[in-house]
Amino acid sequence: MVKGEARFDLLPLPARDVLGEGPWWSVGQQCLFRVDILGRRVHRTGLDGDRAESWASPDEVGFVVPNEAGDLLIGLRDGLRWLDPESGETTPDTPVEAERGEYRINDGKTDRRGRVWFGTMHKGETEGHASLYRYDSHGLGAVIRGITTSNGLGWSPDDTVMYHTDSISRRIMAYDFDADSAELRGGRLFAEDPAGYVPDGLTVDSEGCVWGAKWDGGKVVRYAPDGRVDRELTLPVSRPTSCMFVGPDLRTLAVTSARPAPAEGAREELAGSVFLVETGAQGLPERPTIMPSRGPESSHPLSPSQ
Repeated sequence: MVKGEARFDLLPLPARDVLGEGPWWSVGQQCLFRVDILGRRVHRTGLDGDRAESWASPDEVGFVVPNEAGDLLIGLRDGLRWLDPESGETTPDTPVEAERGEYRINDGKTDRRGRVWFGTMHKGETEGHASLYRYDSHGLGAVIRGITTSNGLGWSPDDTVMYHTDSISRRIMAYDFDADSAELRGGRLFAEDPAGYVPDGLTVDSEGCVWGAKWDGGKVVRYAPDGRVDRELTLPVSRPTSCMFVGPDLRTLAVTSARPAPAEGAREELAGSVFLVETGAQGLPERPTIMPSRGPESSHPLSPSQ
């Protein structure tokens, strides 16, 4: 295992995020999408800080993914909405656990068929009744239940393994994945963190290695496909939140981060920044969601009981 300090540049930003999350790289637009959950913002930025746009969210926003038409699907406390990047207006799509005020949507991502996967979390992070969902042309359905804080998602290069994180359990799980049916089988422990920090967002590189951000751990860890720790890169912030390979050749790892709560007393000058880390690895391209933007008349509520 190799340990060292990350060599990085900073993504030029007009302001640091409160709780930056959900980096998603658009190969077509050559822009990085991300959310500020507590700041209630959705951002799009070129790597030079150009083409920067930001939209207000009506509530805490857990993730953003574009569709092929350029509209943005976002996950809020009580469901999915579409954000029109031209007007900044949002339109309800599908309620998710809307009746459960103590839960909200957290991290989400698209698979290589354009299906959307996202999870919910208990806001107090004490009750394990959240779920992982899949949203596609067949509708919305809960895939895994009994989660406390659903977080990082990713797929192996050959699309046969899906990784999923439950942060409070400190575990990253691996599942056999059928790319045609989107069914999961054979859940098994891939990696488990020690007490003191938890796994957050993740991404998978072209060699099948998993890169995971460590909340309260101040680092990003690269795991070999067998779960062995291959590399640790420390960052000058305690709360890196997620990561995604970006750039024309997908060789730069963008790492989002969060500011410590004021009550915690920590002062971190770069917390809330997006770090652009050179790793020597190469990522895999993300696919926009296949889901079309829809109006309220086509919304269909689903909850974990369905």
